[in-house]
Amino acid sequence: MREAPIGVFDSGVGGLSVLAEIQRLLPNESLLYVADCGHIPYGEKTPEFIRQRCSVMAGFFREQGAKALVLACNTATVAGVADLRRDFPGWPIVGMEPAVKPAAAATRSGVVGVLATTGTLQSAKFAALLDRFAVDVKVITQPCPGLVELIESGDLHSPELRALLHGYVTPLLAQGCDTIILGCTHYPFLKPLLKSMIADDISLIDTGAAVARQLQRLLGERDLLAHGPNLPVKFWTSANPLSFRKILPLLGQTASNVQNFDL
Repeated sequence: MREAPIGVFDSGVGGLSVLAEIQRLLPNESLLYVADCGHIPYGEKTPEFIRQRCSVMAGFFREQGAKALVLACNTATVAGVADLRRDFPGWPIVGMEPAVKPAAAATRSGVVGVLATTGTLQSAKFAALLDRFAVDVKVITQPCPGLVELIESGDLHSPELRALLHGYVTPLLAQGCDTIILGCTHYPFLKPLLKSMIADDISLIDTGAAVARQLQRLLGERDLLAHGPNLPVKFWTSANPLSFRKILPLLGQTASNVQNFDL
């Protein structure tokens, strides 16, 4: 069971930022990744639809023999992680949440900005995070429609992307934010571009590394950490496999084959 794979999924390519953190921390693990690109963006779907997709993904990974599941998507976590933990008791399941706690601890100005999807920002879970960890800081939220779609196309540098991102970041800086939460797993791929727009003393915080550490902890508690060697990552997508394979190298991954996910 130790050498069984770990299932990771997202609405698209964003979860690859989390996959990379898992690879760094747990290099002996074999990984499976499903990008539900045929239904992106999740942020514009109903919670019921997202829960249904989460259930489909979990069932697929169970069939593949996965020893653990990572929801590498904030929106999917908000909508579906509670149901999955109820339906699959004892199966290690790790979700995402915006890094409100570490951002509140890191800020010097007392003002934290959040870049996220509309669905994440409107969720009860996000509101609960603010109530729990951001009592003593001012949090400025900024929904970012359009960013996910551009990143999904492999666009990390275009004038259109730069203008869109600049429009989202500027209001945060104008209100004194010295710490910015990247509240969507797609957004870490924009770090180089973001850093060109902000001062060196402004912190960018995402949760990929924290998710990898939580996964390591859960597997260690159950004596499920692999000893290796690992197998190459297996990729599936519910959109065009060829298009997905072409984007992978732009986002730090390669694959000789991407399979079609048509459940």
